[in-house]
Amino acid sequence: MEYKAKYITDDIKLSCYEDRFFKSDIMFDQHMLIWFLSGETKIIQAAATYIFKKGDIFLIPRNQLATIINYPKDGQPHKTVVMHLSAARLRNFYAGLDIQPATFPATHTILCYNDHPLLESCLSSLIPYFEMTNIPAGIASLKITEAISILRAIDDRVDAVLTNFDEPGKIDLADYMEKNFMFNLPLEKFGYMTGRSLSTFKRDFNKAFHTTPQRWLTKKRLELAHYQFMEKNKKPVDVCYEVGFEILSHFSFAFKKQFGYSPSALIARQHTAGK
Repeated sequence: MEYKAKYITDDIKLSCYEDRFFKSDIMFDQHMLIWFLSGETKIIQAAATYIFKKGDIFLIPRNQLATIINYPKDGQPHKTVVMHLSAARLRNFYAGLDIQPATFPATHTILCYNDHPLLESCLSSLIPYFEMTNIPAGIASLKITEAISILRAIDDRVDAVLTNFDEPGKIDLADYMEKNFMFNLPLEKFGYMTGRSLSTFKRDFNKAFHTTPQRWLTKKRLELAHYQFMEKNKKPVDVCYEVGFEILSHFSFAFKKQFGYSPSALIARQHTAGK
């Protein structure tokens, strides 16, 4: 994968993936406002899957788990302008406003703005700065403030998202893992999202499922993969990445070990039965 990035500041970057695709399972530590210049992205969350393409603008709230798959499109690389809205900056922005901070929500969906002209104008005005070496002081801060102000003007939901500064509290571990097992994240992240230290997470996990996290996660991901093949007729490469595996050969080996036949054998059997 060839990745290139240009920065105005640490909070504003022009991101470009040149290769066929890039896949990552991540947790967003900050809100991210994204504008697509070219390419395509599939974002898979526990409750929804999104496809974004050239011209789309969207806001990903913080503390969200997702599988991100980036593709070039129509001969163009995957290229986006990304603006991070940090907690420190948002606290400062809202300090002078009479708005009650939101409490930590159970879920927040991605907020989609398509090609809204105000946001597009704000974000497109950043493009010349990526080619400059001496950027006027304060420009980046002004642009982020402008973007926040536009979001507030066009979306009455956004204050509840941006004023949420709480960290995740202790929640039902079994329920959370049943909904989010397909994300291939370190156990520390699962612990954080369920309000636990790593040691407490492992202890509570064993009480809930009577096995180790890794064994349970592998079994659940393979069961989901089997369902995707049987009910959704998806391709092995798509299923592999969507259920939490990183390498197709490793996925195929684990699948055959679990079920006694390979993904390709199952697909062939499905095709034969459908004739």
